Amino acid sequence: MHSLFIKILFSIQALLLVIGMAQAQDVKTPDGLIKYVVEDVLIVIKNDKAIQSGDFRKINALVDEKILPYSDFQKTTRMSMGRNWSKASPAQQDQITQEFKILLIRIYGGALAQIKDQKMQYKPFRSSPDDTDVIVRTAILGKGEPIQLDYRLEKGVNGWKVYDINILGAWLVESYRNQFNDQISKGGIDGLIKFLQDRNTALSTYK
Repeated sequence: MHSLFIKILFSIQALLLVIGMAQAQDVKTPDGLIKYVVEDVLIVIKNDKAIQSGDFRKINALVDEKILPYSDFQKTTRMSMGRNWSKASPAQQDQITQEFKILLIRIYGGALAQIKDQKMQYKPFRSSPDDTDVIVRTAILGKGEPIQLDYRLEKGVNGWKVYDINILGAWLVESYRNQFNDQISKGGIDGLIKFLQDRNTALSTYK
């Protein structure tokens, strides 16, 4: 009996090792990374009633743990600001990046809370070994028409990172660039920070 238990234990450990190696291999390719992260997030959402009810603290924790390690959010913010990024001090850049992250989590948190029986479709992905900037195309399948959801990734010293997403034909960076430029033209960098803070305050009290 003891011998059988030891064999089962080693079999389980071997299986976990294989799964871990497969996951590690997945995140080395842009399409593998997207599939790994998306499936991991979907499992958490579908098993967490608090997230399904729109609990911002739980959604924020989910993003911090499962999504941010594979995202270059500073690049997302920098590209959204365009030429105005260099006008901000390092402290202002950090503040804008944080406020922008909170804003997007609040906006898309509602969408995350709606995920129940939806499934992901991963489109065929082609790239060359020398590519450092790619797009991985997916779609959300549920009731009604599929929802286009694409990811733009860049390869850096720490591997592939997502820095832009495309929902139904609208890229996030492009959508916010005009808003950011408009706020900066009205009130400077501090005006943009106040705009983001006010939006986050309004969304935090909205029921």
